[in-house]
Amino acid sequence: MSTANTAVHDGVRPCVGALMRERRRQLQMTLQDVCAAAGISVGYLSQVERDQATPSLGTLAQIARCLGVGIDYFVSAPAAEDLLSKGTDRRRFAVDGSPVQYERLASDFAGNTLSSFIIHIPPGYASETVSHEGEEIVYVLEGRLIHSLDGEEMKMETGDCLHFRGSRPHAWRNDSDKVTTLLWTGTLPLFRP
Repeated sequence: MSTANTAVHDGVRPCVGALMRERRRQLQMTLQDVCAAAGISVGYLSQVERDQATPSLGTLAQIARCLGVGIDYFVSAPAAEDLLSKGTDRRRFAVDGSPVQYERLASDFAGNTLSSFIIHIPPGYASETVSHEGEEIVYVLEGRLIHSLDGEEMKMETGDCLHFRGSRPHAWRNDSDKVTTLLWTGTLPLFRP
């Protein structure tokens, strides 16, 4: 993991945009090069690099892949080496000051393919639309969520679950006045060494 990364729980916000711009320039890639490979707009990537927009984990993973690094190059997440994850011991973290908080559930071991997080989405938060390889399962633990899949909006409430291919354009938003808590599991490699 890069020494430039600092975990949010230490009170210092990581500089995702600056790290992204620096890595892109090291590779002599243009904004257009990265956007074409990641499937995002130049304007959006420019905002991310200037720390005017915060990418979701899915978008950050797509950009990281284009830049030939793991997502942990940009964000330091708590390690998950043990098989047992105790609810009282899990630390929350965020991506570059985003109001969305994550708790890592999955362990890292040779050959694993799943990533899993508890995600806390604040009222009014809306993600950008993304698509990527693999599949996802979204289970609403508490609250409600509007999940858009291929442009179709689905209202999800506590106990509702959605399983879909990541290649389908998808986004979510919390239109309620309370935090929504999700269990997210997918094959998208997030925070893996």
